Amino acid sequence: MITKDSIESAYCFFHQKYQVYAYSNSERQRDDIEYAISSYVDEMSPELYKRLANGREEFLLTHNRFAEDMKEAIKTLSELSL
Repeated sequence: MITKDSIESAYCFFHQKYQVYAYSNSERQRDDIEYAISSYVDEMSPELYKRLANGREEFLLTHNRFAEDMKEAIKTLSELSL
């Protein structure tokens, strides 16, 4: 079961981290954010992650797709919280 609290917590965390990531010029800072999201994914509700990933392995966990995955996750979480 996906709780409203888990959705709101994930949304807040992802949104805050993405705002820094999107405007950062520091590769080190961006790598740190990717690591923070990866750690969060390891601890988050498996059901919520499965819903966000929509069948894609490595969702939010690969450098090449990180920005796109974050935007998608934030959009989905926003829709789920309505």
